[in-house]
Amino acid sequence: MPQAGENNDRYFMQEALKLAAKAEGYTSPNPLVGAVVVKDNRIVGRGYHKKAGTPHAEVHALNNAGELARGGTIYVTLEPCCHYGRTPPCTEAIKAAGIKRVVVAMTDPNPLVAGKGLKILKEAGIEVTTGVLADEAARLNEVFIKYITTGRPFVVLKAAVSLDGKIATVTGESKWITGPESREYTHHLRHRYDAILVGINTVLTDNPSLTARLPGGGGIDPVRVILDSKCRTPLNAKIINQSSKAKTIIACTKDAPEDRIKALKEAGTEVIVLPHKEGKVDILELLKELGRRQVTSILVEGGAQVHGSFLTAGAVDKVYWFIAPLLIGGGKAPGAVAGEGIKKLSEAVRLSELKVHRLGPDICIEGYNLEGGMRPYLREL
Repeated sequence: MPQAGENNDRYFMQEALKLAAKAEGYTSPNPLVGAVVVKDNRIVGRGYHKKAGTPHAEVHALNNAGELARGGTIYVTLEPCCHYGRTPPCTEAIKAAGIKRVVVAMTDPNPLVAGKGLKILKEAGIEVTTGVLADEAARLNEVFIKYITTGRPFVVLKAAVSLDGKIATVTGESKWITGPESREYTHHLRHRYDAILVGINTVLTDNPSLTARLPGGGGIDPVRVILDSKCRTPLNAKIINQSSKAKTIIACTKDAPEDRIKALKEAGTEVIVLPHKEGKVDILELLKELGRRQVTSILVEGGAQVHGSFLTAGAVDKVYWFIAPLLIGGGKAPGAVAGEGIKKLSEAVRLSELKVHRLGPDICIEGYNLEGGMRPYLREL
């Protein structure tokens, strides 16, 4: 517990943020939200939003506190909702509980809320404080913020390379460049994000499952999205024939034969016919279509061509770059990013806010493309 002289608001908000993070991977398309109720400088109630359609964090925390909530303070990582959705508005629950003060990390970027919840609380005579650990709260909900403000998914590009930047040998062998610790971390990423995307060449070459296999079981399989302009995905591919609740989406163009589209639909996949650019699926049109389907985030695990397409489209928000201590060599061994490439270093994608993780013998560089896919929308929060 905080001692005299410490910033109590920051301490209690940090506790709420820890609670919110517990539901990572489970709340989409809703945000991650945590809440704590404090009375006499002591936490008397805790709660977090666990799944879309279930009670929000404030309700769980207030129920946990019971009568102790009356006259207390509630700390919430995101502005309390004030509209009827699948659950009643949290502003009403806060007022009914007799809370005298509400501390919020950040306002809700959802136009249905966006300051309206705070206004309702203030008009009810409740003291409201905002902006406590706002940056931390924004990063926690970077997926939700991107999706709710643009209608498009948050895009994460992931690659596993050797020290000399190769994703396979000259013969195409790629299993495994990185070690087991990196592969386990990748499965956590698959659980965290709504969808995973690869190109048809990855399906034909590796026949991957594209599921989230966490240690000890559990986890949520991502929606599988395949860039397959001509619907060449085999009907016996693992992405179609496996025990998984997640659906498979084939993104093709008008060049795909009708009989192949029909066969893939009959096999249980969802086929989306999209505009093309130079014979390939238009990446930005795909993102708009997935956004309309409430896919809020995508983990791109494609090969070099797919990575190049997303970077060229300026669609990448975040990067996880796994580097193994191997030197593969070979001028014809594939690198991680294909396409035409840039002509000047000033045009290169430069990552910001870098973090470096050690995973067994490998390292992972995590960073944001603030000048590309991210653009200013997070910097303004």
